[in-house]
Amino acid sequence: MKVDVILNTDESITKTAQPVTVAAATAPAATAAAATTTPATAGTTTTVTAATTTFVRASHANIFLDRFFGAFQWEEFACGCGSAFVNICVTYPIYKIIFRQMLHGVPIDSALLQLRHEGLGFLYRGMLPPLAQKTISLSIMFGVFDGTRRYLVEDYRLNDYGAKVIAGVVAGSVESILLPFERVQTLLADSKFHQYFSNTQNAFRYVVTNYGFRELYRGIEPVFWRNGLSNALFFMLREEASVRLPKRKSVSSRTAQEFIAGAVIGASISTLFYPLNVIKVSLQSDMGQVTEGSWQACKRIYRERDSRIGNFYRGCAFNTGRSFISWGIMNTAYENLKKLIRQRELTTQVQTMPLSKGK
Repeated sequence: MKVDVILNTDESITKTAQPVTVAAATAPAATAAAATTTPATAGTTTTVTAATTTFVRASHANIFLDRFFGAFQWEEFACGCGSAFVNICVTYPIYKIIFRQMLHGVPIDSALLQLRHEGLGFLYRGMLPPLAQKTISLSIMFGVFDGTRRYLVEDYRLNDYGAKVIAGVVAGSVESILLPFERVQTLLADSKFHQYFSNTQNAFRYVVTNYGFRELYRGIEPVFWRNGLSNALFFMLREEASVRLPKRKSVSSRTAQEFIAGAVIGASISTLFYPLNVIKVSLQSDMGQVTEGSWQACKRIYRERDSRIGNFYRGCAFNTGRSFISWGIMNTAYENLKKLIRQRELTTQVQTMPLSKGK
């Protein structure tokens, strides 16, 4: 019997379904198996296959998330946060001097004179944004780096150097989401905006209300490059130093070595990427205007500063000194906080061991 299957309407499919079944009853076994594969059966099979594929993909995604986030350790985030808190409380006044040199291109004595004229009340003005930004930033920097590197090495068997570079870039990229804190810090530290803002909360509200949320991310391009590249370089040099430097037995000599290692590495990297900070500050010193590109801002600053590359580094000497102290403090604080957490965990394990044996 000739069967014409017409796929234009549901009615035609229904009419031709019965003849297919009748023909299958009189055909050989192999032909019957092929004939009984109706469009409904094919559709069911396709649905089951699609559902199975979706389930497998969801399972793979869950495994990836479990493995990836399982590589992160809360201790790294906590130590990074604590080290940043100690550092900001000590070094913020030095930052204010460097900021004025970056913005106005003036020597150190003129920057000190500006701050002295403004008074002690304005010295720590704008400290809350860098305090919040740095504690979160250092927490992300150390935590995301360690977790990403651990995941790449353990799951993908990536070589250690490649894992450090990728993990450093990832950590720096994640840090870039905190740019609004740097943006508000720049506005609060610039004297021409003193009349507009009374505090950090007021500055955030003013910028978002008048210019939108996007204004908080002005200058993100140089920040993105600065964070990713500097993080990758910092962690590579830091771990190389920890492996190659001699192991000190006394607490004082070990602490001094940790301070010097962190200070030298941090100050060197900060000096290397100093021009990116100059471009970032220049871009963020405006509000509400059309944002320049990083390259256009670089050329403008070059022309404004007598067309001399050396003038990009005005204020760099003081910045190198501040970075030396800052990164020395952060590295030392990080290492000591990590040791305290490990000692506490060991003490807890020792205390619970008799209880486990008794049970």
